[in-house]
Amino acid sequence: MSNEIESAEQNLAAQGSVVASMTGVSRLSGFLRDVVISAVLGATAGADIFFVALRVPNFFRRLFAEGAFAQAFVPVLAEYRNAGDHDALRKFVRIVCGNFGFLLVVTCVVGTAGAWGLVWVFAPGFLDDPEKFDLTVDMVRVTFPYLAFISLTAFAGSILNSFHRYALPAITPVVLNVSLIVAALIGMRFFETPVMALAWGVFAAGILQLIFQLPSLQRLHLIGIPKLDWRDRGVRKVGVLLVPAVFAASVGQINILVGSILASTLVTGSISWLYYSDRLMELPIGLLAIALGTVLLPNLSRLQSRGDASGFSRTLDWGVRMGILIGMPAAVALYVLAIPLVATVFYRGAMTAGDVLKTSAALQAFTVGLLPLILTKITAPGYFARQNTTTPFKYAAVSVAVNIVASLSLYSWLGHVGIALATSLAAIVHCVLLFRGLFVESVYRPGRQVLRV
Repeated sequence: MSNEIESAEQNLAAQGSVVASMTGVSRLSGFLRDVVISAVLGATAGADIFFVALRVPNFFRRLFAEGAFAQAFVPVLAEYRNAGDHDALRKFVRIVCGNFGFLLVVTCVVGTAGAWGLVWVFAPGFLDDPEKFDLTVDMVRVTFPYLAFISLTAFAGSILNSFHRYALPAITPVVLNVSLIVAALIGMRFFETPVMALAWGVFAAGILQLIFQLPSLQRLHLIGIPKLDWRDRGVRKVGVLLVPAVFAASVGQINILVGSILASTLVTGSISWLYYSDRLMELPIGLLAIALGTVLLPNLSRLQSRGDASGFSRTLDWGVRMGILIGMPAAVALYVLAIPLVATVFYRGAMTAGDVLKTSAALQAFTVGLLPLILTKITAPGYFARQNTTTPFKYAAVSVAVNIVASLSLYSWLGHVGIALATSLAAIVHCVLLFRGLFVESVYRPGRQVLRV
């Protein structure tokens, strides 16, 4: 029995290593992208405008595609895989692709037409500067269609992950980073409004990322003509799981939206300081939390479909153990080394010494919630793999309420640092609730190694 457990953990570790290594390459290219953008734009009004224009489609992407959709789709996909009928599996993928694609097209048409309203929601403070607001609207109209392409890319990636093809989905974001670097270094000189080149770089990256995934899907014989069918049993099951998962799986994005709204009312540069600090936080989150979550969801879904409760708990325990062992020192290191790290990565070009200090302060506030945020990404699959999206929905609602109250209480006192600290407090509450729920439902019991940690 112990040999089987050890073998299972080694298999999970191998899968996690693949995701982490590919994600590491992606994150490093992302850092290079941010270094280039910070050198060109710094923490100016142009930087604030671009980050809002990028945040709008990314918010909806993480809300519907990488977050909630994957959590609802992968467990149902696991059921079709375990049934052993490839034709039924291929039909299910075609129907989900058709329905999902239709909804994405409608969303993009509405979002592009209503870009003014989106900017009003995401950055209401820009209304005080009509020129800044109008340019942001124009950029959102270019970046918003990115949502359709990147969401279909995430859909393809969730299928590949379910077949343990982790490398390609994890490294695909490199395409976006390269596209933005080219746009910043070369494309900006060809535009009357230089920052607009970055918006078109985002648009082009969406198309290229989707194309990047298609050959691997073809090798799995899962590419077919998308089909609309709202009555299909599998699709209806995904739909039932999707509604609460939209909120539960993407609570972090809603908290970021709250922060963006409040930051837009503060001094120029606040949005950029929060963005740059959040990007540094994304390194341990991407290398650890997302890598573990990516591996855990399909494996937990498979164990749940087989009725292996013991294996389910052990697998979840392994994820928690890895999260604590790596996440805790990462949080301490980011807090202690905040200023030299920010200076090393971003202090050049248009980025000033004052910007470094402001970004470092936000980073330190974010690190308070780093370990809870990592553990949240690890424990959430424990619910979604069991097709339970209602309980995380309730916990997410509490977390968002905490974030809103804390943000409103702190941002007028601490400025952008208060917004970052509120995000951390919300992450702590969310993590505690998720663990408590797993204990109450007797789904997870920490092993001895976790208790020793």
